Amino acid sequence: MKNLLTAKKHLFTRIAIGFGLGILFGILLPEFSIQAKFIGDIYLNLIQMMIIPIIFVAVSTGIINIGSSSDLGRIGFKSIVVFVAMFITTAAISLVISYLIRPGQRINMDAGVGYDGEITEPSVADFFMNIVPSNLFQAISEGDIFATILFTVIFSVAIVIVGKEADPVKTFINSLSKVIFKILDFIMELTPIGIIFLMAYAIAEYGAGIFSALGLYIFTAYFACIVVFILVMLIPVWLYTKFNPIDFIKGIYKVWLVSLSTTSSAVTMPTTMRVTRNDFKVSESITNFVVPLGTTINTAGGAVSFSLLAVFVSDFYDIPLGVGQIIYLVMIATILNMAAPGIPGGGIVLGASFLTLLNLPIELMGPIAAIYRLLDMAYTTMNITGDATAAVLIDKSEEKRNVKLKARKS
Repeated sequence: MKNLLTAKKHLFTRIAIGFGLGILFGILLPEFSIQAKFIGDIYLNLIQMMIIPIIFVAVSTGIINIGSSSDLGRIGFKSIVVFVAMFITTAAISLVISYLIRPGQRINMDAGVGYDGEITEPSVADFFMNIVPSNLFQAISEGDIFATILFTVIFSVAIVIVGKEADPVKTFINSLSKVIFKILDFIMELTPIGIIFLMAYAIAEYGAGIFSALGLYIFTAYFACIVVFILVMLIPVWLYTKFNPIDFIKGIYKVWLVSLSTTSSAVTMPTTMRVTRNDFKVSESITNFVVPLGTTINTAGGAVSFSLLAVFVSDFYDIPLGVGQIIYLVMIATILNMAAPGIPGGGIVLGASFLTLLNLPIELMGPIAAIYRLLDMAYTTMNITGDATAAVLIDKSEEKRNVKLKARKS
């Protein structure tokens, strides 16, 4: 028993126990669970405190240890291709499911007022202007993950190009990485406690009653996520890498326990990296490069979220979407999700921005925001699963490439 409570290898067992205890507390002690939420918030603050340092050391070590600049460019290109392909495929599947179920036509709420506007295709130039911050340090101090990754990539690529003269910097970053991840190990030991109170609050605050109003919307979201997981992640990993699907699920469920509790890709990222390295045996350099990058720009859950949201709102207000508008919808969703904040509830703001860009009414974001925690549990889980999936696929492609190169040389 003592070994279970202290041994590092049993951390995810303790997390699973904490997950179950949180559900029980939320059901049996709802008032206590709401009042004790601050304990879970402290845990989130500890993890969020480490996000920027982790991204810096993880991405930088991932890049500087990959090898030559040609290796870096190749892996970076593969990452972008996999992320974009995964997002578009997920969006297409989610649109099909949303149009099959059409929750917007079957839900009657007081929010359903008439809408006489037309859908337009506004410019996204302002959005692109905001991708690169004018003040890097201010952006980093505000926790801007995209700005941090952008600077870290440029900084690390410069180290690779400079070569031997930058070896002292390379050595320092590798040493700093060990220190940062050791601090993270200390914090990760508190994860079971944090999850108890986060899950307890979620159950106490968003009990069964909230399911009644938008139950079909929630069902559609979860059903789409399950289908996407099977078709876009599980089957490709199985077919391309020959990785046993059961073993993949056994590994990724450890990440799900954290993502379902925290609804934050950024907070879950350390766990995703640990499982990707230890359970899926992905090389450290590819894990450190692909997973943090995916946390920012790879959002399969976001593809489900935006596709369902657009169909739901257009059906609710009886606004038909043409083929061209659906293509534009996917393009806007892809761009917006690249800057999605990996924090709980970030999708509410993005959802409103998305509807505004499509010139659709945003009134329904009110009732959706009331249940967004329940939706975000599924969306975040898809996001981090996609990150791990991409890392596994890219690592396997590099293995196959190395085998071919050795065969040619011999």
